[in-house]
Amino acid sequence: MIVGLDMGGSNIDGVIIKDGRIIKTIKRPVDREDLFQSIWTTIEELLTGYDTSQIKRLNLSTTVSTNAIVENTTSPVGMIIQEGPGLHREFSACRGEKQFISGYADHRGRTVKDLTPHEITDAITSFKENGLHSCAVITKFSTRNPSHEIKINDMLIQHGFDNATLGHRMSGRLNFPRRVHTSYLNAAVRHTFKDFSHHITRSLEKKGINAPVFILKADAGTMDIQTAEQRPVETILSGPAASFMGITALETLQTPDTDAILLDVGGTTTDIFFLADGIGLFEPAGARIAEYNTLVRAIYSVSIGLGGDSSISVENGTILIGPRREGKPYAFGGPAPTPTDAMLTLGLMDTTDQTVRDKARAAMELLHHTADAGSPKPTPARTAERTAERTAELVLETMAKTIKDKTDTLLQQINARPVYTVRELLHGKTIQPTSIHIIGGPARALAPILEQHYNLPCHYPKNYHVANAIGAALARPTAEITMVADT
Repeated sequence: MIVGLDMGGSNIDGVIIKDGRIIKTIKRPVDREDLFQSIWTTIEELLTGYDTSQIKRLNLSTTVSTNAIVENTTSPVGMIIQEGPGLHREFSACRGEKQFISGYADHRGRTVKDLTPHEITDAITSFKENGLHSCAVITKFSTRNPSHEIKINDMLIQHGFDNATLGHRMSGRLNFPRRVHTSYLNAAVRHTFKDFSHHITRSLEKKGINAPVFILKADAGTMDIQTAEQRPVETILSGPAASFMGITALETLQTPDTDAILLDVGGTTTDIFFLADGIGLFEPAGARIAEYNTLVRAIYSVSIGLGGDSSISVENGTILIGPRREGKPYAFGGPAPTPTDAMLTLGLMDTTDQTVRDKARAAMELLHHTADAGSPKPTPARTAERTAERTAELVLETMAKTIKDKTDTLLQQINARPVYTVRELLHGKTIQPTSIHIIGGPARALAPILEQHYNLPCHYPKNYHVANAIGAALARPTAEITMVADT
C-alpha cells in the first residue's frame, strides 16, 4: 500500500493506493492553530481498519516551509557571505545578520585570495552575542570550488554551530544572488521543518508504522524525510507539485501532444499550470517564493488567492472574491459568504442538510442586499430564492472570469520568452491551449462555467476532490547531480 497526503490551506486530503487501485480517500479540514494535529488525525482516520505493516511508503505534500516564508515566521539567520569583486552588498530581504568577508575563487574554481580567519571568528562571536542559531555560508563560485565554505563550516562546528547551510550544496547551477537567497531560506526554515518532521516520525513510530516517509519537492519528485530536514527549502511549492502530479495522473489528454491549461481550485488558492506539447512547463532558473528568487528546481506554477473558501465582498456594486480566507463558508458557520456558499445554493455541491442549504442561500441574499442597498423592503419568498440563485451565478461567473484573466496574462508572459518544459527547451514555441483540466473541490461546479468563458472543453477526473493526495502518492524520488570538468 502507498499512502498519499496533501496538506492544503483549507483541507488535508488523504488516499490509500494498493495494486494500482484507490481503495480509500479522505478529506478533512485544517486547523491552522495545530497543523501537526490536523495531519495526524487525518492519518489515523485514513488508516483505521488497514494493516499498517503493508504500507510501502508514505508520501506527504506539506506547506510548512512555504507558510513560514510567506507569513514571515522564519528563524533569523547568521549569514557569512564571500561575494568577491563586482557585486553590491544587498540581500536586504534576508532576516538576521550578514557578515561579508574577504577572499574569493574565480569562475574556474581557482583560489585568487584566501580566507582571513579572524573575519570568520569575529562573525561567529557576533552571531553568538545576538542569539542566532541558524547559519548559512555562501561563497562566490563555490560550485566550482567549495573549499572556503567547507573551511568556514569547520570553524562554525568548532564553535557549536551544527548543520550550517552551505551554498554549494543547494544547487550545482551558477547565479550567486539566487544561491544567497536559497541558502538563506534553507537555514531560515530548517528548525521549523525539523520540528514538524520529528512530530511526524515520532507519532508514526508510536503507532508501529515503520514505512519510509517521503516529502514532495517543487519539481514534483520526492526525497526522504531525513534529506528534507537538511534541505527543507526544496519543499517550497510542495502543494502545487502534488496538484500537477494529480492532474497529469488522472487526466488523459485526448490528443497527448497538445497544449493545455491545468487548474487546481482549492479552498484557499487556485494553482495554475500549463502543458506545452503535452509536457509540463518548468522554471529554468529556479522557483520564486515571496520576494526571493531561488535555485530550487520547480514545475512552473502560479498561485492566486482564489478558492472555494475565499471571502466575498462588494465594492461599488462589484463582487470581489479573495484573496483572503476568513474562515469556513457561511453555510458551515463562517463569518462571510464564499464561492462554496454559491455552489451549495445552486445545488452544485452535495449535502443532505437543509440547514446548510438555507444558510448558503442566506449568504447569497446578504451579498445581494450589500450590492443593492437601496432595496430595503422585504422580498417575497419566490423572488428571494431567485435573487439568491442569480447572485450565486454571478459569484461563480466572477470566479471563472478571474481565473481566465490570470491565465491570459500568464500566457502572454510565457509566450514572450523561451518556453522550457520538464524535458527540453522548445525553440520558437507559442503555447495555444486547446483544453482545460481541473481538480479540487469546486472542479465539477466550475467546469461548465469555465468552458463558457474560455470557449474550450474543460475536463475533471473521477477523483477530482482528492487528486492532490493521489498525485502525492504517485510521486517518485528525483535527484540532481552536478559534475564539473575543468579542461
